[in-house]
Amino acid sequence: MTPTANALRHLARLTPGWRTIRGRVTVVLAVPTCLLLVLTGLAVADRAGDWAAAQETHDRVDRVLAVQALVHELQRERGLSNGLLGGARQYRDDLDVQRARSDAARTTLDDLTGTDPLGRLGAIRSSVDDDGGGGSRSETFAFYTDAIATLTRSHTADAAGGDRALGDAMDALRALGDATESVALERGSLNGVFAAGRFRTDEYLAFAEVRASRVAALDQFGKSATSDQRAALDKALATADARRATDLEKRAAAAGDGSRLAVDPDLWWRSMTVLVDDLYGVQRAVGADARARAGALSAAATRQLAGFLALGFLIVAVAAALAVLSARSITRPLGALAEEADEVAGVRLQEAVQRIQEADAGSETAATPLPYRPDAPVPGSAQEITQLAAALRNVERTAVGLAAQQAALRRNTSESLANLGRRNQSLLRRQLGLITALESQEIDPEALGELFELDHLATRMRRNAESLLVLAGEQEPQRAWPGTVTAREVVQSAVAEVEQYRRVTTADVEPCRIRGDAVADLSHLLAELIENALVYSAVHLPVEVYGWRDLDEYCLAVVDRGVGMGTEALSRANARLAGDESFLVAPTRQLGHYVVGRLAARLGAQVELRPTDGSGITAYVGLPATVLATEGVVPAAAATT
Repeated sequence: MTPTANALRHLARLTPGWRTIRGRVTVVLAVPTCLLLVLTGLAVADRAGDWAAAQETHDRVDRVLAVQALVHELQRERGLSNGLLGGARQYRDDLDVQRARSDAARTTLDDLTGTDPLGRLGAIRSSVDDDGGGGSRSETFAFYTDAIATLTRSHTADAAGGDRALGDAMDALRALGDATESVALERGSLNGVFAAGRFRTDEYLAFAEVRASRVAALDQFGKSATSDQRAALDKALATADARRATDLEKRAAAAGDGSRLAVDPDLWWRSMTVLVDDLYGVQRAVGADARARAGALSAAATRQLAGFLALGFLIVAVAAALAVLSARSITRPLGALAEEADEVAGVRLQEAVQRIQEADAGSETAATPLPYRPDAPVPGSAQEITQLAAALRNVERTAVGLAAQQAALRRNTSESLANLGRRNQSLLRRQLGLITALESQEIDPEALGELFELDHLATRMRRNAESLLVLAGEQEPQRAWPGTVTAREVVQSAVAEVEQYRRVTTADVEPCRIRGDAVADLSHLLAELIENALVYSAVHLPVEVYGWRDLDEYCLAVVDRGVGMGTEALSRANARLAGDESFLVAPTRQLGHYVVGRLAARLGAQVELRPTDGSGITAYVGLPATVLATEGVVPAAAATT
């Protein structure tokens, strides 16, 4: 496997949820989704930049319009102040009103920008109001002009944001503002000249420069403005007041040699004020067009940003929906198959086995598994899952068939063992009867001893036959005693059924009486435990049997000093004694444990192997009160072999 594949597998193991189908589908869909979200995020960031730029452009246009509003008011205040300083005292009341309007426009601009370029305005106004003539007309005019120029330069920078139409509108607005400023400068300067009656030093030159600036600004406006905007300007320049102002301007131009001018300053002021107001009206219309265009750009940027954000959310929602639907389309059919498999393992196989075991041998039911169940489609499953379902149902049918065969085989095996055990038991019973008869007739001690050994051998063979019956599931013991038998007699009966009985010592068995119907099973159980103790201990070591009362129970212990058992082997042996395993899968040398386990289950006794102090194994048998005889029960004859 390549290093890249190993890296991918390692990354998959580290990915949360990779061990589930739902997690894998989510991860698989998450990768392209994340890539799409990254691309969408870049687009959103770009659109967010455009939106921010559009908002900034909109705010700049608002500031430009606020500046132009203040410039318009300052232009008017400049003209009135210049006329007042030139001697036109009738402008006093108009100037006070105009100052209030200028202050209102100034406050509006301060709210938008937070700056105030008119710091010396109060001092200039005080000098204008000084009746002693402290105010200088040229200084006052220069302050207002410089302040207007500063406002225009600071707040009429490029606000188009890259849009051609908005750029043209802002250029037209800037050019018209310059033209309006030129007209307002001319109004203010000639207002003082007409009030004084002649041009002072350098005033005519300034007048000529202002006229040239106005012509250049109007020419620039014509290049940037739309046809409607040019038409509006032409209309403003064609009014009666505009024509009158042009005539008065020509008279002023003719007095450039310093000759006296007999022009009513108030007439000039009113005519030029109407012209300036008309130009400002055109300027406001152009500003409204620019503001509308900026608003349209801002709205478009907002829509685009919202669209890309919605696209991002849509991608996430679609990916999540696809992950859920894909995972459910896989996990639901698989879950249904898992439930069906659990039903087969937990119900159908057990029903098949139980049905065969409970049926009579040789019947049609015993030879036939459960009825065939047709394949049912898995709803909403893909083709691969449908194929998997069909394969699982084939496995189910095969498993049920094999389980039925195994159940029948086990049943037949158990019945064969039981039949063989009963045959051997019948033969051995007849053999023991013949041996007993021969023992009663024999006088020779040596022959009698051999008959006794033969009797003991037959007794052991009978125990083996009974073990077969126990393993085959025979529930009732073949031998039973009426009344009760002492615990010591039961132990002696068990000892008589083992080969090396001379090594067994009944060290300390407290008195207790056992019910007669439990004697055979208890004797058989003890014989198996004693036999194991003898086999797994040295021939010179004894095996001891103890018995004692423990509250309502009676306990027996078979103690050997042999090789003992490991922890794991001891645990497995106790599992066999508890009936947790089937004898059909066990080695033949361990069948005794299964016999003991079944006998203990019949008696309701508890059998457990524990290590003996030093070495060896001790088998503890706990007999319940149901096996013990109550007071007043008539004793039975001693149990015999």
